[in-house]
Amino acid sequence: MYNVNFDISGQVAVITGAGGIICGTMSKEMAKKGVKIALLDFNVEAAQKIADEIVADGGEAIAVKVNVLDRASLEAARDVVVNHFGKIDILINGAGGNKPQATISKDLDFFHLDLDAFKWVFDLNVTGAVLTTMVFGELLAKQGYGNVINIASMSSYHPLTNTVAYCGAKAAVYNFTEWMATHFNQNYSNNIRVNAIAPGFLLTNQNRYLLTNEDGSATPRGERVLAKTPMGRYGDPVEMCGPVIFLCSEAASFVNGAVLPVDGGFASYWGV
Repeated sequence: MYNVNFDISGQVAVITGAGGIICGTMSKEMAKKGVKIALLDFNVEAAQKIADEIVADGGEAIAVKVNVLDRASLEAARDVVVNHFGKIDILINGAGGNKPQATISKDLDFFHLDLDAFKWVFDLNVTGAVLTTMVFGELLAKQGYGNVINIASMSSYHPLTNTVAYCGAKAAVYNFTEWMATHFNQNYSNNIRVNAIAPGFLLTNQNRYLLTNEDGSATPRGERVLAKTPMGRYGDPVEMCGPVIFLCSEAASFVNGAVLPVDGGFASYWGV
């Protein structure tokens, strides 16, 4: 029997990019729900700070340094998590980002984009998610259950202007989510689900320079974003957490291969 059960307490979640704003917030909110959190980040100091906050609030958390583009580093992190918590139930592929050198601007046209920066964006967002799922997903395949959550984007649906590398990478994350959901079910277990959220526009360090001026006012791009968002505002990182908790719970037991927009209606509105 299936129940509408949103309880995820007692589960162990591995979250990459956990030292950042979105996944750091996600880590703290999931810990409040009784999830044991392994915060993985190359910047382990940032992850440790969040882990300390979780523990101070009565939760369970550890911080582990990891390079999501290095298999040996991921395998070592996996061993640390399993030795500490005994199992892994949830994998959240949160590591990602963009670079100005891979983004068209008034000072940089398409024909002179930095190809190394372009590759860096693809590697971090796509290769990182694939390799992390290889390493941690192997455990899920062996135990026959678990949840994988990827972080897609509004640019996964339709490309945004200027952010050519990021758009292509996040479109690949969308595709990988659907592919991996099918692959796990057809080859390993029907009790493994792979889904993603597609955040709308948040004022993070990653995109603040695109959306706001130094005085805090909206850039022309920021004005267009707000005009195309029916709710008329940017999202808050904490608003990404509820959908993730839902997708990891038994309440979403028949949700698989989905990419859920969390965007204030941005993807639904064409601007007219």
